[in-house]
Amino acid sequence: MENTVLYSLDDRHVATITYNRPDELNRINGDFRRDVNEAWNRFREDEDAWVAIVTGAGEAFCAGADFKEGGGAGTWPGSFWEIPTVNSFESGMEIWKPIIAAVNGVCQGYGLTGALACDFIIAAQSATFGFQEVRKGISTANGAMRLPGKVGWQYAMEMLLTGDMIDADRALEIGLAGWVVPDDELMDAAQHLAGRLLQGAPLAQRAVKEMAWRGQRLPWVDSLRMGETMRRVVRATDDAQEGIAAFMEGRDPRWTGR
Repeated sequence: MENTVLYSLDDRHVATITYNRPDELNRINGDFRRDVNEAWNRFREDEDAWVAIVTGAGEAFCAGADFKEGGGAGTWPGSFWEIPTVNSFESGMEIWKPIIAAVNGVCQGYGLTGALACDFIIAAQSATFGFQEVRKGISTANGAMRLPGKVGWQYAMEMLLTGDMIDADRALEIGLAGWVVPDDELMDAAQHLAGRLLQGAPLAQRAVKEMAWRGQRLPWVDSLRMGETMRRVVRATDDAQEGIAAFMEGRDPRWTGR
């Protein structure tokens, strides 16, 4: 049986995660849930994977849950009432490596929740975004939690409470997408951004991303103390020594992720 989510890693340390149910617009079912969790766990734990790009095969990024097959809910890790908790990417699994969503075609429901969990969204001109749960008489949890922090209250409520889909240009206008590119340039744009990210030391990037996230939630003094501790840990890495040496010698650094 073909995997519903594909994982590949290139020699630049860029992992590509591809939703792979193109005939079903990459809707999530039980097999997809299993495969996508495995892909994100693999990326998180692979020391050779420094940046990820997530995209969809075919004409869609992800059209949400496959209601014909239960939307994959039955295969969330955990038990009883704590399903789901922070054991899947979109529900808060801690991955501090940079992640790019390259959104092609429809991106709704689960697809948009997953994109919102990424650090960057690059939209193809054909991309559309939305949460249509209220039009089915149900609600979104993670999407409702994530969207206001991305686009602000009014725009989030407009999308969440009307169920309207928006196009790529509107997504750019409200800050949901960072870039809009022609469809045939989407993956090139994602790879270009990944290349820019690879200029930074991977361990330092992870510390900065984690600090940016926790710093918005911790009390100020606790945030400062944590940040200083993390900075000292990063300063002790091989890459920190290499970065300083490269700067002093006027050359590009050679990162090792150590």
